[in-house]
Amino acid sequence: MLSIMQIDGLAKRYGKLPSEIMSEANTFDLYIIDAAMTFEQYHHKKAMNKGQEPLDNYTTEDLLTIYNKGKQNSGPINTKTS
Repeated sequence: MLSIMQIDGLAKRYGKLPSEIMSEANTFDLYIIDAAMTFEQYHHKKAMNKGQEPLDNYTTEDLLTIYNKGKQNSGPINTKTS
């Protein structure tokens, strides 16, 4: 699904049909549109949070803290990977 959205984004940005994008674009074009869309999304979220930095990515520790707060009568989960 992401690839379809990237193709749509390229087509909108450059005023081409998706079929033209499919026949002419390469992976570098997809890399650039992904970076541009991510950058635009970041600034949109920042504007919606009234200047505060958006919290997009949780660390493992953040997720464990959230999990442990929601779980009652249990110890912390095992975080070791094999």
